[in-house]
Amino acid sequence: MKFFIIVRTGFFAVVLFVVCSVAAQDTDTIITYSLDEFVVSARRIQMDVIPVQTLSGQLLDNLSAHSVADALRYFSGVQLKDYGGIGGLKTVNVRSMGSQHVGVFYDGIEIDNPQNGVVDLGRYSLDNIEAVSLYNGQKSAIFQPAKDYASASSIYMDAKIPAFGDGKNHNVKFTFKTGSFDLINPSVYWEQRLSDKLSSSVNLDYTNSSGKYKFRYKVDNKLDDRGGYDTTAVRQNGDIRLFRLEQALFGKIKDGEWKTRLYFYASERGYPGAVVKEEPGRFKHEDRQEDRNIFLQTSIKKRFTDSYSTQLSGKYAYDYLYYESDTLIQKLRNTYMLHDFYISSANLFEILPFWTANISVDFQWNKMNSDIKEFIYPQRWSGWAAAATSFDLHRLKIQASLLTTLIHETTREDKKDIQRDWRKLTPTVMASWQPLQDEQLFLRAFYKDIFRMPTFAEMHLAYMGSLSSYLKPEFTKQHNIGVLYSKNVTPSLYMQGQVDTYYNEVTDKLLAVPGGINFRWTMMNVGFVKIKGVDMSLSATHKFDKDLTVDAQLTYTWQRAQDYTPITVESDTITYKGQIAYIPRHSGSVILSTVYQSWNLSYSFIYTGERFTASANIPRNRLQSWYTSDLALGRSFRWDKTAMKATVEVNNLFNQAYDVVLNYPMPGTNFKFIFNITI
Repeated sequence: MKFFIIVRTGFFAVVLFVVCSVAAQDTDTIITYSLDEFVVSARRIQMDVIPVQTLSGQLLDNLSAHSVADALRYFSGVQLKDYGGIGGLKTVNVRSMGSQHVGVFYDGIEIDNPQNGVVDLGRYSLDNIEAVSLYNGQKSAIFQPAKDYASASSIYMDAKIPAFGDGKNHNVKFTFKTGSFDLINPSVYWEQRLSDKLSSSVNLDYTNSSGKYKFRYKVDNKLDDRGGYDTTAVRQNGDIRLFRLEQALFGKIKDGEWKTRLYFYASERGYPGAVVKEEPGRFKHEDRQEDRNIFLQTSIKKRFTDSYSTQLSGKYAYDYLYYESDTLIQKLRNTYMLHDFYISSANLFEILPFWTANISVDFQWNKMNSDIKEFIYPQRWSGWAAAATSFDLHRLKIQASLLTTLIHETTREDKKDIQRDWRKLTPTVMASWQPLQDEQLFLRAFYKDIFRMPTFAEMHLAYMGSLSSYLKPEFTKQHNIGVLYSKNVTPSLYMQGQVDTYYNEVTDKLLAVPGGINFRWTMMNVGFVKIKGVDMSLSATHKFDKDLTVDAQLTYTWQRAQDYTPITVESDTITYKGQIAYIPRHSGSVILSTVYQSWNLSYSFIYTGERFTASANIPRNRLQSWYTSDLALGRSFRWDKTAMKATVEVNNLFNQAYDVVLNYPMPGTNFKFIFNITI
C-alpha cells in the first residue's frame, strides 16, 4: 500500500512537471509562414505469405479498446479468456491450440513467461502502441530471431516511433480516464527529439479501481430436484492498483537503426473467485496477488553491404510474484522470482535479387526461485538455430525454414541435481501466388510443425505426485490454405477480403487437473486433438468527401476442435470427438467507425456461440452463447496550438449477462469517459 501511495504522488508530480516544462518553453522568434495543410496518401498492398490480421491507426484509436487483450477480441480465430473486471487475467488462444502456443512480441522481442507460459495481455496499454498484428504460423519476413520461428502463432505489438513536425522537438499527450468500477486512470506519453539521430519516448500509466460491479447470476437446474436460482450480486475482491513506466530510446546510425526499451510494472490486485451456490464460509474468494516486473531490451539493425545485414537483440527480465489464498484445504503465502536472459543474432544474405537467406542463433537462460518448502529451483538453458530462405519470383513467393531447438534443464531434488535434455528439429514451408497480373488476388498455403515445452509450473509445481516430472512436449501440426483479394472499387472505396481454411493436430496435449489450489494442479500428457476451421474477414473504407470517412470490418470463424484421445476406459466414450473446452463453433465481430470533421463514432459487436466447459458435450457442461455491443463517441478540438479530444464510451450497451469463463460473470452496462490533451 505504501508503495502505491508513493507511486501515485510521484506520478502526479511528474505529470505536473511535464506540462509546466512544455508550457514554459521559449517561443521561437523565427518568422514563420503558415501554408494550408495537404495530405498525400496511398494504400500499399502487401502480399503476406502467412495469414495476418492487423488493427492500426485511426481504427485502433476509435475502438473501445484500452489494452492489447481488448484489441485482439476483434480478430477471427481468437478465443479470449477473461476472468472479469478491470484486473482480471486476460489470455488469448488462437485456433484452439492453447494460450501457451501464442508468442507475444513487443518491439520485435518476445515477452516470455516460462513459469506458466501465459502472457497477461491486460498489462499492456495501447497508449504507445501503433499497431497490433496476429500471424498464424509465423511472421512472413524471414529476417528475424530464431525464437520467432518457435511459436504456433504470433502477436506483434509495434510501439510508436517518435515523429515530429517541422520545428517541433516534442509531443506530449496527457490522457485521463474515469467511469464505472470507480476507475481513475491518468497517463502521460511524452516524445522528445534529443538530436537529429536520437529521440526518446516515456509512457507513465497509473490505474486504480475498486472492480465492483453488479451482475445477475441465474441457474436453471433441470437435472435433479435441487432447483435453480436467480440473484443479483456485487462482484467483490476485484480491486486493482497498478503503475506502469516505459522509457524508450530510438537511434539512427549509418545504414541502420537501434532502439532500447526499459519497462517497469507493479500491481496489487484481488482475484475474485468463481460464483457458485456454496456453503456459507466454504470459499472466501479473497485471493490476492502482487506483481513486480522489470525488463530491459535492446536491438540494433545494420546493413553492412548490399548483400549482408545483421540484427542483434538482447533482453534481461525479472519477475516477482506474491500470491496468497485461503481455502479449507490449505493456506498459501508464496513468493516466486523469475530471471530471464536472452540474446539473439540474425543474419540476412541476399544471394540473388530474388533469393535471400537468413541464419539466426538465439540463447536463453531462465531460473525460478521460490520460498516454497523443498522447492527444486529449476533452471533452463534454451538454444535455437534457424535457417530460412525466401524466393520472390514476382507473383510467386516461397519461404521455408528449419528450426533446431536444444533445451537443457536442471532441478535440485533430494539434494541431487536432476538433468534433462530435449532436441527437436521442426520445419515450416509456405507459399503465396498472384495468379493475375492486374488483380490483387493472392492464393496462399503453409505447413508448420512446431512444439512447446512444458512450463516450470506444469513440470515442477504439481500438487499431487512426486516432484519429478516426465511430461513430454506438446506437438502441433498446422495446415492452411487461403485466399486474399483487395481492390480499389472506386477512387473513394477500398475493400479487402480474406478466407483461410485450416486443419491442425495437437499431440500429447497437456491437461491440467484441478487440485483445489491455484498454481499447483496435477499435470499430465493426455489426448490427441483435431482442429478444423474457417476464418473469414472483410473490410472496407469509403471516403464520401473530405469531411466524412466510414470504415467497416467483419470477421467470422467456424471451428470444430474435437478430442480424439484414444478410448482406454468406458467412461472416455463421453468425451471422444467432443468439442474441447471453451471453443465455440461459431464466433464473429463487426466494427463500424465513422469520422465526420472533428467527430468520430464507432460501434463494435462481438458474438461467441455455444460452448462446453469440458470435452464431454453434455447438457450440464453447456455454456450459452453471448454477445456484446460497445459504442464510443468522441470529438476533437483545438485551443491555440493544443489539440484536445473528449470521448464517452458505453460498453455492453444492452446489458447482456454472460460468462467468458464459467462462473466468472462479466460486467453489465458500464461507462468510460476519456479526455486527451496533446501538446
